[in-house]
Amino acid sequence: MDFNEWEPIYESILKDMGFSREEDEQAALLLSAMLNAFNSADISELKSLIEGKDALICGNAPVLPQELKLINPDDFVIIAADGATAVLVDKGIIPDVIVTDLDGDVEKEIIANKAGSIMVVHGHGDNVDKLNAYVPKLNRIIGSTQAAPLENVFNFGGFSDGDRCAYLAKEFGAASITLIGFDFDDENVDPIKKKKLKWARLLIEKLNK
Repeated sequence: MDFNEWEPIYESILKDMGFSREEDEQAALLLSAMLNAFNSADISELKSLIEGKDALICGNAPVLPQELKLINPDDFVIIAADGATAVLVDKGIIPDVIVTDLDGDVEKEIIANKAGSIMVVHGHGDNVDKLNAYVPKLNRIIGSTQAAPLENVFNFGGFSDGDRCAYLAKEFGAASITLIGFDFDDENVDPIKKKKLKWARLLIEKLNK
């Protein structure tokens, strides 16, 4: 993702959500420093995993378990959005990639990571405490940000975990992108989550144009 293309979208998201760009940037700097100290991975690993493959993007909507029954996970490279990891692990499925800001079931993510999942860990203004708590416990980490990228913290596009999965798949040349476990019209969420779902829908629609 070209940050010059992403930045106006990012500024609109910040305005709509009331988030702080400065806090996002500080989180990215912290994550960058941590990745210099702990077990980071190289983005070439993502390219090897994803390029030319059919990508299955697993969101964490309540429909995920039912939709998993309709596909063969072995046909895809599996990219899980944060909380979806727990559903997959409980079904004996280890995602190839987990895209997370560490607010899901991180213990299940640690299990998947130990079993081989690459962790794309996202730093933003609201999860600095989780970065400090969990990054030292993880391996094969690639850092991401929604602000300006740094040398070892990347901006692949996208805002929430689910749409960032899709942008990641696009960035690394997936042959196709299939979404399961997404419900953009879920009424059983709080107002902040509703806004995030609105942005997720818009961003995924933009990705498909």
